[in-house]
Amino acid sequence: MRKMISTALLRILLFISVTLLTAVSGGAGNYVTCGSVIKLQNLAYKIRLHSHDVKYGSGSGQQSVTGTDQSDDVNSHWAILAPTNVPTCKRGEPVECGSSIRLQHSATRKFLHSHLFSSPLSGSQEVSAFGENGVGDTGDNWRVICDGDFWERGDSVSLKHLDTNTYLATSGQTYGRPINGQYEIVALSRLDSTCQWQTAEGLYVHTSNFNPKQNHHTSSKPDRDEL
Repeated sequence: MRKMISTALLRILLFISVTLLTAVSGGAGNYVTCGSVIKLQNLAYKIRLHSHDVKYGSGSGQQSVTGTDQSDDVNSHWAILAPTNVPTCKRGEPVECGSSIRLQHSATRKFLHSHLFSSPLSGSQEVSAFGENGVGDTGDNWRVICDGDFWERGDSVSLKHLDTNTYLATSGQTYGRPINGQYEIVALSRLDSTCQWQTAEGLYVHTSNFNPKQNHHTSSKPDRDEL
């Protein structure tokens, strides 16, 4: 009887040890990092942040940014880069909550941008894609608002536009031709449920041995998640 209890206890302790080891070793892969190429999903409308070579017919006339409910659209990929006042960020370095980033549209190389123009449908603040040959301006900088120390994959976050103190959102209104059914993306002065985003599909770059408490980084490697 005593032997049976000891065996059962040993199995429980072994299970706990393996579980803890898995959690510790896999933790580095849970962060959103510099250099990753991601899709962002709006939690209120289940649409992905999207852009394409279609310009607004009003406002700034810059490349439009919309939301799409198509999860497999290649025009919904955005690369995470350092803000304009920082030369670069280290590939695989986790994005800290409260830090600033730029999001570069992978297909057209333009940056997620906002400014004091009115959006076409709702008259809110316009969000566009801006820049040429990887060069934009301070209107491309967004602050990551999240809980904890680092931006974790799948967590709800808000993106605050630094130049205008507004938040990336959707008005919930949809366009007609030539982008029929796509949602208007805007910047709002107050946080509400439409300002909440989470990472969806993407190619995540992370260090092979990252310890956020020690801020120790080694070589980086990609982690593909259903691009």
